Amino acid sequence: MVADVALTDLVRPGMRIALADGTSSPHLLHAELSRAAAAAGDVRLVVGWHPAPAPDLDVTAFADVVCIAGGPALRAGIDAGTVRFTPSRLSAVPSLLAGPLRPDLVVATLVRDPDGFRMAGDAGWTRRLIDAGVPVAALVSHTAPHSDAGPPLPDAAITVVAESQDRASGPAEIRTPAPTADDVAIAAHVAGLVPEGARVQVGPGRLAAAMVAALRVPVRVDSGLLPEPVVDLDAAGLLLGDPVCAYLIGTRRLHEWADGRRLLHPVEVTHDVGRLSSADLPPLVALNAALEIDVDGQINVEGIGDRTTGLIGGHPDFAAAGARSVGGLSVIALASRHRDRPTLVSRLSRPVTTASHDVEIVVTERGIADLRGLDRRSRRAALLDLWGDLSDVG
Repeated sequence: MVADVALTDLVRPGMRIALADGTSSPHLLHAELSRAAAAAGDVRLVVGWHPAPAPDLDVTAFADVVCIAGGPALRAGIDAGTVRFTPSRLSAVPSLLAGPLRPDLVVATLVRDPDGFRMAGDAGWTRRLIDAGVPVAALVSHTAPHSDAGPPLPDAAITVVAESQDRASGPAEIRTPAPTADDVAIAAHVAGLVPEGARVQVGPGRLAAAMVAALRVPVRVDSGLLPEPVVDLDAAGLLLGDPVCAYLIGTRRLHEWADGRRLLHPVEVTHDVGRLSSADLPPLVALNAALEIDVDGQINVEGIGDRTTGLIGGHPDFAAAGARSVGGLSVIALASRHRDRPTLVSRLSRPVTTASHDVEIVVTERGIADLRGLDRRSRRAALLDLWGDLSDVG
């Protein structure tokens, strides 16, 4: 790697630094950033969604670490209290970062196009900070896909601290496990809810991948995350137009497919409930998973008990948009049991992530509960009936 300026030259005591998130977080800079923060002292860090391992990111090197989205790489720190999680839906993150959590420096992975620098593999909330003139310490990757739909980033804000031909400088590869029998059954039920020509949103993980793979009608994809089964959807002739997304999550196969397509938009676009539910666009079917649902239809995706699993992300944004979209749907999909424990509970083990009034259809491997137009008592009865003998709700 070559650079004009070292990252350590840009890190100063008292700074707040935002580390770009997604699979394209600059993993090759994590160790250097941690060392620079420890040497400078009193450096605060803001981190977002980190789905890939980050063993070189030493959170103890910072005076304070605030997480605004979550992800597997940060679970241990959140549970141990070395990383503070601030609850926020993803659509509100740009406001947080423009206000109380505004950083003095962004550390991000970029690609260089003939007309300038662009985001690499993920747009997320980082692009707005750069467009607003927050200085950027950039890792320039020669292996990341060129998929940013936005204009070139302002050169004046960017300092290149590293440049790499290494594949590790591109998006981390995230492999999705094979679906379970329950996943396949749930996905088959969900596929029947998606009308031809609709816009579809999905989240990360095994069940989400199974739901995309089960689709049998042509659809558009309008989602925060773009999972790898979209490549198969395209190969089958079922993908209408280019997807709209903020993050890529998959393997090299997805990254190569995405290269040269203008897919990546900032979260102000991808998670804008007004745009998502607009009557000027095809109906939105939001396909979200959950960890728990209570008898009133409230959703928890943060974790079970004291163990962090997910965190908020865009779940409430897309659920609200699906419920508001005329002809669209807000669908919650989950297996009826997890590790021999019913997922329908009388009381959630974590705070509510998504309100019950934004939950319209609930799907398990056993079937579908359509909650639209039902009063509270009827909603409870429909959920209890769907779980049947698998529920131990009193």
